[in-house]
Amino acid sequence: METVGQSSIRSGAAEAAGPLVLQVLPAMEMGGVERGTVQIAGALGAVGWRAVVASAGGLMAHDLDRVGAQHVQLPLQSKRPLRMLRNADALAEVINRLGVDLVHARSRAPAWSALSAARRTNTPFVTTFHSPYGHNWLKHHYNAVMAKGDRVIAISEFLAEHARRIYKVDDGRLSTIHRGVDVELFDPARVSAERMIQTSSGWRLDDDRPVVMLPGRLTRWKGQAVLIEALALLDRKDICCVLVGGDQGREGYRAELERLADRLQLNEVVRLVDHCRDMPAAYMLADVVVSASTDPEGFGRVAVEAQAMGRPVIATDHGGARETVRPGETGWLVPPGDARALAAALDQALALDRAARQRIAEAGRANVLENFTVSLMCRRTLEVYQSLLT
Repeated sequence: METVGQSSIRSGAAEAAGPLVLQVLPAMEMGGVERGTVQIAGALGAVGWRAVVASAGGLMAHDLDRVGAQHVQLPLQSKRPLRMLRNADALAEVINRLGVDLVHARSRAPAWSALSAARRTNTPFVTTFHSPYGHNWLKHHYNAVMAKGDRVIAISEFLAEHARRIYKVDDGRLSTIHRGVDVELFDPARVSAERMIQTSSGWRLDDDRPVVMLPGRLTRWKGQAVLIEALALLDRKDICCVLVGGDQGREGYRAELERLADRLQLNEVVRLVDHCRDMPAAYMLADVVVSASTDPEGFGRVAVEAQAMGRPVIATDHGGARETVRPGETGWLVPPGDARALAAALDQALALDRAARQRIAEAGRANVLENFTVSLMCRRTLEVYQSLLT
């Protein structure tokens, strides 16, 4: 990650051990917040700073070892007030014992504990808005902790405006830093034919059928049902639609989607598959990638990963997608929940000739390389840290 740091950060790190940054989140399970935490930890080490992460642990905790970061296990996933108070004491002890220079909180419950610990130890405090947290009167106070950072990071302009309007974060404290995609991992040139064949065989895909793909966990707001309804309107049985994502215990919703496909006579078109271990290969199998979320996404990683892989994207016209998808260049934006508009966009995407697909592929890849890389995200985040430590 040599492109992450600024020269001022590098020169300071060369003389002595750099500052120590503590990132705080509920757990290290699989997800975008967790990936970003590991990426920032790696970026800190790459410029001579030090990284420690506090969480309840999980599948990705071992990734912190890989990038040279320390992990402190605490029950930070708890929302019980007494436990949160105890977590604040534990985090204050960690800050003092390890000599933490800055605290970065990435989720609401642990942010309350981290805020208390940071204030009592006089440690700079950073927060990140990852989603448009609900702001009804009951939850407004609970959510407001994400606006209490000395600096507040929003992962899209959509969320930055949300922080300004709902939580009154002034521009002096607010920074927009889009999430980043690993463009070495998500690179069409690095996906072998063997990987594509293995994924295709596992899903029993036919070589001569165009593939429509919607990656995302099976939850109602991800819009799988809207896509199935759009496919019925499209009225094509010569395609395959793959819904990629586990139900995470939402067996009722999975059954509902299966019943909907059956009722619309799409059993031979729609396939539900569990979590995919090789998403770059999965994207390479898709003729078009869909993000049909009915609620606005804070960023929308699927649309960016698909563009990095040179795939046409159809996303809903709200939230972070408005900042990542370029209509007419890299894909389409359609109104949320509008199956008819989605069907029309699918029809256009599936009708693209080779030259048009190549233009979209090149534009999508260029868009990601310019605006949404891990190195850019890390560099800008470290600049925020630096601003509080100088």
